[in-house]
Amino acid sequence: MTEHSGSHGGKLAVRLGRAAALSLIAGTIGGAAVLAGEAFVARHRPYAQPELGLALRATVGRPGAQPLRLVLLGDSSALGVGVARLGDTVGGQLAHLLAEGPTGRQVHLSCVGVSGSRSTDLSTQVARALLGPHPDVAVILIGANDATALRRPAEAGAYLGVAVRRLREAHVEVVVGTCPDLGAVRAIAPPLRHVVGWSGRRIAQAQTIAALDAGATVVDLCAETGQVFRADAGTFCHDGFHPSADGYRIWAHALIPAVAAAANVASRY
Repeated sequence: MTEHSGSHGGKLAVRLGRAAALSLIAGTIGGAAVLAGEAFVARHRPYAQPELGLALRATVGRPGAQPLRLVLLGDSSALGVGVARLGDTVGGQLAHLLAEGPTGRQVHLSCVGVSGSRSTDLSTQVARALLGPHPDVAVILIGANDATALRRPAEAGAYLGVAVRRLREAHVEVVVGTCPDLGAVRAIAPPLRHVVGWSGRRIAQAQTIAALDAGATVVDLCAETGQVFRADAGTFCHDGFHPSADGYRIWAHALIPAVAAAANVASRY
């Protein structure tokens, strides 16, 4: 009797084990199918396109003895995709904040960012930024496309570090805005949104280490602005992915202390 019960219990354990394994496999396959479906939908959504050209150039503020040359590098966020006015881009808002600040600097603003760029594209952008008179301050906004493509954080950080070092060797002050909170975007449905948000945080951590090591000032956009983007859908433009004018304003206010400090350092050269 005891032997039979033990045999029966063993067979039951095996059946339960097999059932659990099959459930796990089915759940994994089902989860992968959901993620794949959401990725397909997200990839084929209509997204905002650049409206301001591939290079933004403007002079903001009254003429001064020592104008500040400010350049933005990076992806669509550096270019201002999602808004139609230069003044609404993060670069335009930074320029106005600097011009209206205590020092009242005249700012020569330019942008060499390209929509869709990843960290591997920074090398070309740095070369463009250093053509002609060198900028005083460079702001780098990159990482979202690395995160959505699930690129290796160490690789993204390494390319960013090389870009920062090249700029610093040219005596350019550098401010890096790390990958924003992708867990806030409306264009990607959960659970894929959670996966992309996790990827973005890993990219941001690698960026912080690499940028600091290379001599940049780092602003953690996820920590500084993520909760606002999660709470207010109006921080995104119509596509639910790129920031709106309000979203770029929030980023600009998060970045301005570091950018103003970099501008003060650059003015001593």
